[in-house]
Amino acid sequence: MRVVVVGGGIGGLALGAGLRAGGHEVVVFDRDTDVAATGGYHITLDERALAALDGLVAARTMRRLLASASALRLRERDVFWDYRGRVLGYGPDLSASGSVDVDRITLRTLLAEAVGEDLRLGRAVTGVDTDQDGRPRVGFGDGTSVSADLVVGADGTHSVIAAHLAAGPTSRPAGIIGFSGRTPRAALTAAEQQRLGARSTMGIGPRGAALYVGFLDPVGNAALDAPELSASVTTGPTYIWGAMFPESARTAALRELTGPALRTALLDRFRHHRWAEHTLQVIARADPDSVAAFRFNAASTRAADLAPWAAGRVTALGDAVHATPPTAGMGAGAAIRDAADLRDHLDGVPEALVPEAIGRYEERMRRRGAEVLTAAMKTVRLILATDSPLGAPATAALCPLIAAVTRLRLPARGAGR
Repeated sequence: MRVVVVGGGIGGLALGAGLRAGGHEVVVFDRDTDVAATGGYHITLDERALAALDGLVAARTMRRLLASASALRLRERDVFWDYRGRVLGYGPDLSASGSVDVDRITLRTLLAEAVGEDLRLGRAVTGVDTDQDGRPRVGFGDGTSVSADLVVGADGTHSVIAAHLAAGPTSRPAGIIGFSGRTPRAALTAAEQQRLGARSTMGIGPRGAALYVGFLDPVGNAALDAPELSASVTTGPTYIWGAMFPESARTAALRELTGPALRTALLDRFRHHRWAEHTLQVIARADPDSVAAFRFNAASTRAADLAPWAAGRVTALGDAVHATPPTAGMGAGAAIRDAADLRDHLDGVPEALVPEAIGRYEERMRRRGAEVLTAAMKTVRLILATDSPLGAPATAALCPLIAAVTRLRLPARGAGR
């Protein structure tokens, strides 16, 4: 079977690698000219995503991934803060977790190597139709086209393929603008290093201002102690943070900025919302070249609304169908699980029965997408609720009360300031 995968992100490359390993004729097209030309944010892969990936790539690729990843089981418990740096609560015990964090660039590079010569870069797909034999055909910006027995759209939130199937966009803005950056832990003061710790944290305040600070250490906290296999682009303890604000004309204007100017503008916005200065140090000392803006898009949380088309020889996966904000750390993992499920449904299926197999895959994919979207949108809705006429003063009033209760329940944890 000849399969064309449109999009060389995490899901598309995982599918390409799995199909290639399974003996299918596959080619993955992506508009990027360099697989490392992707965002610097990190990706969380839970046990389900890792198990799916293990079934798609060779054992050595999995070992290289784990040697390049930071194990959540080696982290401290996550902490929730308010905008003044007061502790509001703690996350679950991670000591038994099998999940890992890995640089997006590292994961994409490893998957691209697994796809090998079947990855074609610099090819922007502009549309999909049917050729004279009734097979799906994708067209490129240079006027050329290729046909296949199956076309899979793995081209992200603004998917050309999924939009063709759904006769319109498959997601919409979630109401939040995000900004991300990277800060070496050593760049912070000793006091702030102690406050943030070797863990991920989430800070929230009135008017929809929020700050997630992820901790990545694929050297000291490596999931697999095999430094000779590591391909990580992060070589020391690093905070990879994400700032969030409700979408508005003011925050949209920040998307036009880059580098030091964007970093300064972000700090000004947080200060405008009365965030404590020490909580902003992770932004103030970030590598300015790492600071970037992005919009949160989301599909419906209802499974019945996802992939609203009849099953056939064109389908899609990942954010092309169930675009998921990063607020649950599950989007990339869901795309990998989609890829594994699709590969499994295609294995051993006669060509004539491909549409039926796709129908079974899409039904499972709808449920999976609704699950991760529901988790991600809980945080989005919480952030947006703090920006309402009632939510803003309630957040300011409740934060010190919750912090006081937390101190009484968990004294002497050493996480407060």
